[in-house]
Amino acid sequence: MQVDVLAFGPHPDDVELLVGGTLLRLASLGYRTAIVDLTAGEMGTRGTREKRAAEAEGAAKLLGAVTRRCLDLGDGRLTVDWSSKLAVVQVIRELRPRLVFTNYWENNHPDHAVSGPLIAEAAYLAGLTRLDAKGEPHRPHRVIYYFVPHRVAPSFIVDVSDYYQKKLSAIQSHRSQFHDPTSQEPETTISHPDFLARIEGIHRYFGSLIDVEFGEAFFVREALKVDDPMALFDKPYTRFA
Repeated sequence: MQVDVLAFGPHPDDVELLVGGTLLRLASLGYRTAIVDLTAGEMGTRGTREKRAAEAEGAAKLLGAVTRRCLDLGDGRLTVDWSSKLAVVQVIRELRPRLVFTNYWENNHPDHAVSGPLIAEAAYLAGLTRLDAKGEPHRPHRVIYYFVPHRVAPSFIVDVSDYYQKKLSAIQSHRSQFHDPTSQEPETTISHPDFLARIEGIHRYFGSLIDVEFGEAFFVREALKVDDPMALFDKPYTRFA
């Protein structure tokens, strides 16, 4: 199975929260998208491994992903070690994406901080002919980072306005993790009733930077090549501040 876009998340629900709208937009354009969870989220306060896996599958269907995998590298124990890199290399070689999405490398959760370097290193290694790993060599065109810190200027922002409600449905597929007034499990930061409103505020902010309702922000390390500036800047821009 070959895909165009592969989004890696440290835990189930991370991709939905931070790149779900972009995956929906890309799927609507005819691109084949896939999701790989690096861990099963088994250290989470709420839900079980089995319940989270079922929720993740439901969310993937809503996002239009052609497949979703879990590498099960250990929630709370994710590291940039050789065995983890080989696990990522093998799924990249199998799915052969052109674009790879992963978490920006600065975050207070160690799994989020580790996942960026892990995916970037594995994406490079996957293209080495002499690497002793399963599959034919393949190197993605670009590694793209989501969950951009507020002090870092995004490299680009994707307009996800037309897809935001479906993105929200995918997020809410993870019922064990987010607000559920009937749940008897302990409350967490993301299960608080106002958490999704804060997520909406972030996406409205990034949308305002490009004059749309909702946007998802991304960062790339390299300069972006533009072949047609006229097509890129296709309408007047209004700066509010």
